[in-house]
Amino acid sequence: MFDDILPERTDRGQVGIGTLIIFIALVLVAAVAAGVLVTTADQLQTRASDTGTDAQAQVSNQIDVVSATGEDTNDDDALDTVTLVAKKSPGSKAIDLSEATIQYTSANTSATLSYGSSGADDTTFTTNQVGGGPTTVLSNTSERVEIEISTSALETNGLDEGSSASLDIVDQSGATTTYGVNVPDVLTGSYVKV
Repeated sequence: MFDDILPERTDRGQVGIGTLIIFIALVLVAAVAAGVLVTTADQLQTRASDTGTDAQAQVSNQIDVVSATGEDTNDDDALDTVTLVAKKSPGSKAIDLSEATIQYTSANTSATLSYGSSGADDTTFTTNQVGGGPTTVLSNTSERVEIEISTSALETNGLDEGSSASLDIVDQSGATTTYGVNVPDVLTGSYVKV
């Protein structure tokens, strides 16, 4: 009765060629998946490193505004130019103002200004030397540069008494420094601190 059920010692299990092919295919798929995983991890590491470097540059590269003055050249109770004296913050890399932009925003207008060497107007700002230093590049914290903005070209009659404007200075690394210009309620004389 049990003669048909029990295997004889001569019966053997054999692995077919199909099973072998499936095993090799699984090993190959695992190898490809591991390669993709390593490549993806490498790309993510590179992106994270680049993002960290960019973030560090934006945090450390800052422009410090030492002082700001406004000038009323027409004696019309409005500022025609605003001049900022700027330096680089300690720990910053060299800042090239010729590659910077300034976002000018007031109650009446908004404009993005780029560097112009021939003078300030409604699309450009200009820079001047302070004490024989550089014109556009701030390499040391002891160097100063004047940044001149023509508010008479940006506003209809210049920046009026009691008004204000915001200047967002964005350097070549993307770091932003914001300076608020507040015009006194009464302008006395040609030059005022803003």
